[in-house]
Amino acid sequence: MSALQVELVAADRKVWSGEARSVQARTPDGVLGILPGHAPVLGVLVPGEVGIDTSNGRETVHVESGFLSVDHDRVTIVTEQVEGTLSASSTD
Repeated sequence: MSALQVELVAADRKVWSGEARSVQARTPDGVLGILPGHAPVLGVLVPGEVGIDTSNGRETVHVESGFLSVDHDRVTIVTEQVEGTLSASSTD
């Protein structure tokens, strides 16, 4: 199974980037789960948790409003503010 390339960006900084098995984020319609091979999507985020499943386990942070983009196994999450840290961080 292939991996997702994920980038989590706050308004003032890059928070995390790296490979993930899956990503979950809250949208106005509920929780969106993303796996490798997901169809392209551009979604609005509402305040809540973003979960990133990496080879080191599941990591979660709280985000404020923003959006996410999925295309060709690349997930970009842009938010105004992130509360918490991802211990499996591989920021550049």
